[in-house]
Amino acid sequence: MDLTQLTAHELSDLLARRETSAVELVKAFSDRIDQVEENVKAFNILTRDKALEQAAKLDDKLARGEKPGPLEGIPMALKDNMCTKGVPTTCSSKILKSFVPPYNATVVERLAQAGSIMLGKLNLDEFAMGSSTENSAFAKTRNPWDLERVPGGSSGGAVASVSADEVVFALGSDTGGSIRQPAAFCGVVGLKPTYGYVSRFGLIAFASSLDQIGTLTKDVTDCALVMNVIAGHDPKDSTSAPVDKPDFTKSLINDIKGMRIGIPREYFGVGIDPEVDKVIRQAIAKLEELGAVVEECSLPHTEYAMPTYYLIAPAECSSNLARYDGVRYGYRAPESGDVVGMFKKSRAEGFGPEVKRRIMLGTYALSSGYYDAYYLKALKVRTLIKQDFDQAFEKFDLLLSPTAPTPAFKFGEKSANPLAMYLSDICTVPANLAGIPAISVPCGFADGLPVGLHLMGKAFDEGTLLRVAYTFEQNTDYHKVKPSLGVK
Repeated sequence: MDLTQLTAHELSDLLARRETSAVELVKAFSDRIDQVEENVKAFNILTRDKALEQAAKLDDKLARGEKPGPLEGIPMALKDNMCTKGVPTTCSSKILKSFVPPYNATVVERLAQAGSIMLGKLNLDEFAMGSSTENSAFAKTRNPWDLERVPGGSSGGAVASVSADEVVFALGSDTGGSIRQPAAFCGVVGLKPTYGYVSRFGLIAFASSLDQIGTLTKDVTDCALVMNVIAGHDPKDSTSAPVDKPDFTKSLINDIKGMRIGIPREYFGVGIDPEVDKVIRQAIAKLEELGAVVEECSLPHTEYAMPTYYLIAPAECSSNLARYDGVRYGYRAPESGDVVGMFKKSRAEGFGPEVKRRIMLGTYALSSGYYDAYYLKALKVRTLIKQDFDQAFEKFDLLLSPTAPTPAFKFGEKSANPLAMYLSDICTVPANLAGIPAISVPCGFADGLPVGLHLMGKAFDEGTLLRVAYTFEQNTDYHKVKPSLGVK
């Protein structure tokens, strides 16, 4: 039995029956990392020694007859933009290469309390800005399904680590699709929760009104288990919603008879790969066969989502990244003369080209004389986009689209054309602007590459998303297909 191919709930059952140990799990996944990491390049930092220490303590506890919690002893990893006390947190940027936080992000604390075992920190597009993980200052993570292709972004390392069975699950962040788009590219389950459902305390900010931490798992059951741990109000985060957290596993019901699913016609227009369209149509037919009522609908302001996003997100990025000045922490350029020269040189040398591009876009949009014409207008259009969703949800339980318009593309294919790269997130960005939850689940293959089914739900109604995703998963086998990576 290959332990690394099992899900969190399967491994938890083995631990409870004492058919494996936490140390055995850590060693098994460490061996898997040794096998495939040279090809995948998912990790920025490995923390194996700490993981083995934690696993040994847990095994002592289990030896005393205590039962493990659902995620106790389960090896996982974190996107490298979540603060981890005593462990470097780099955002895959030169400017934070040597930064070691003095505290943990709230999600890190909650996973530690649940007994999950961190194996390391995962590569991303620098400061989570990108759709391919080609913008990392350290390495280009590769798609386990085809090493010549990108894993998606910005949570490319997190997704690739789960897809390649280097960890059982990972946490990513999603500002415009950074969990869901790579999940689709690599054939795993990716959930972006409702904005405010999961604490952002300790998440290094890109765009504060859009960023949300979420889950990357091998199946929907694991998604619910991880959400049970990380969701919930946090007084340390002013944007954390004071709402009651349900037991998400109670939504894992294999029955969607009578559920109303809307298909927004705007998501099936120009730019959707014909093979992706075919796979999504087959998935829709499967949901109808399972009893869902499917009907076309319209979200008329969808065409404005990308320009709206690329005004709001860079504006917030410009503000958030102003703190990286070489003074208090992070990279400081040597021999930079006076203090202004030090600011300029440190930022010029510390940030990569995509981060600089977005800072400049955002600074321009916020500048005197342009604020009303660009940023303020974008905020108004964002409200119209949210109203589109509100009206649709008066009729439908959830909405459905492709997660991404194409399967994973090759390295370099879009990096010379920022606009083409930005359009990789055309199906996912609107959910962030509206603050609603959305999930990507594997639903088939186009030219041998995974395709994701994208489900969007009402705010704080993750339960409905999980129910539909679980029902689809239980009646198909796409989530069970693994990339070979040339390893037997």
